[in-house]
Amino acid sequence: MTYAITQTCCNDATCVAVCPVNCIHPTPEERAFGSTEMLHIDPRACIDCGACADACPVDAIFPVDSLSAGQREYAAINAAYYEGAEPLAAEVDGPNFHAWGEPVFERSLPSDFGPLRVAVVGTGPAGMYAAQDLLLHTAAEVTLIDRLPVAGGLVRYGVAPDHPATKKVGDTFSRFHSHPRVRMHLGIEVGRDVTAEELSAHHDAVIYAVGASTDRRLGVPGEESPGCVSATSFVAWYNAHPEAVAQGVDLSAERVVVVGNGNVALDVARILVADPEALAATDIAAHALDALRASRVREVVVLGRRGPEDAAYTRSELLALKHVPGVELVVDAHDPRTAAAIDAAGAGDRAGVLKGLARVRTDAASPTGGERRIVLRFHSEVREILGDGGGVNSVRVTDGGDGDGTADLAAGLLLRAIGYRGLPVPGLPFDETSGTVPHEGGRVAGVPGSYVVGWIKRGPSGGIGANRTCAAETVGTLLADAVAGTLPAPTGDAKGFRRLARQRNRRVVDARGLAAIDRAERDRGRRDGRPRVKLSTVEELVATARSGRLLRLGR
Repeated sequence: MTYAITQTCCNDATCVAVCPVNCIHPTPEERAFGSTEMLHIDPRACIDCGACADACPVDAIFPVDSLSAGQREYAAINAAYYEGAEPLAAEVDGPNFHAWGEPVFERSLPSDFGPLRVAVVGTGPAGMYAAQDLLLHTAAEVTLIDRLPVAGGLVRYGVAPDHPATKKVGDTFSRFHSHPRVRMHLGIEVGRDVTAEELSAHHDAVIYAVGASTDRRLGVPGEESPGCVSATSFVAWYNAHPEAVAQGVDLSAERVVVVGNGNVALDVARILVADPEALAATDIAAHALDALRASRVREVVVLGRRGPEDAAYTRSELLALKHVPGVELVVDAHDPRTAAAIDAAGAGDRAGVLKGLARVRTDAASPTGGERRIVLRFHSEVREILGDGGGVNSVRVTDGGDGDGTADLAAGLLLRAIGYRGLPVPGLPFDETSGTVPHEGGRVAGVPGSYVVGWIKRGPSGGIGANRTCAAETVGTLLADAVAGTLPAPTGDAKGFRRLARQRNRRVVDARGLAAIDRAERDRGRRDGRPRVKLSTVEELVATARSGRLLRLGR
């Protein structure tokens, strides 16, 4: 029996480090790492030890014999990656299965080097991988800062609720929240409560992991209509983000158009037509669950500007879309190039996953009754969003291979999922074109002692696991600067920053407060038979943090 890596692979390569026979590729040292959608286990070399499955932070690795019906395709996907490649030779001259190279400690400080005090701004995957690196490889003291009064970032507010295995990476990060060398200040925003200069004055270095929190625009007439919503906002809404709760989403129409061909587009399409009772077993926001139970949406049309061979979503997410209970996945055949690309695709190609799916023509009118479905419509661009001033009535899209013809699709909601974009950080340089902070290996250009990691560093590319190698580079640069003596000397200390933070914002949440929030949400979940029921406003989060902390202190 061999193991296989499945849909939820986060690409952070933790499994690579524990494999005794080097049968998981590509490794971080290989050129292909980061360019493949997932890692792969070589079935010819796997010795069935299970070390990779134990180490995987997102439960993506299973014995082939235990794969569910929806996962069985991954056995072939893993094996296909190694077709034509020579099997790895076993080490026969010693007790080791694999001939390892000399150990390398790229991210460490000399033993006589004093502990650094480093602030990490942002508690999503990028920030927590950086904090983890510092805590595991050095004696650094880490200050965790987030503008929201709860930690988690993308894991809490970006991962779809029906992907609970992916959310488990948060458990890996949460063990560092109470680390003895960590101090946590949640609810503090750089530029609002403290300046970048004040933050640097109390730390040897500052790492900014603030992500890409806004979305890109379509630039077409009618985009300002109330029925045109960013997927960023929609995802935040169903994940109980405090800044998205009040907006609400109108799900009274039978058709929704989603613009974009990435994983986020597939996420929102899937959530819109999924069985609400299945979602009731997840941590989806209570207000979103109520809205989905009352929803009239029967069809989601996903528009892609290019063909199926060039779609940005991963094969894993597309495969999962084929197995959503009670939801039909079909392809719109309005453009002959779509069918040609699917028919010509190989088994390992992204377009090849669409073979066997029904091909339809999307009618102008909304569907009435019948099974819920998702329609993948390629070679189709939005030309105009039409409405009566109170919302969206229809979406005008290109129709036909020449690109000149158009069709109007009746729809009551349009979600744009065409990419994320970073916002400027007050006190740091900013590249308006790329939406990133200019840097060299993570070192912010022209601001000694300041560093970036994650999407604000490299742009909105790569999933959760990509931040592990990104953080390794940034931390390596920071430590090299420390050894070279180029870090500015701080004028304040940790206690001084704590006083400053609480003077500026009386509602700061610390590690004890965060633990109280976690307990309260899990308790609410147990009462409803769910993993957790999230607190969805800043007021609820802060009050729970404070009451739980006072209770533990016996007040």
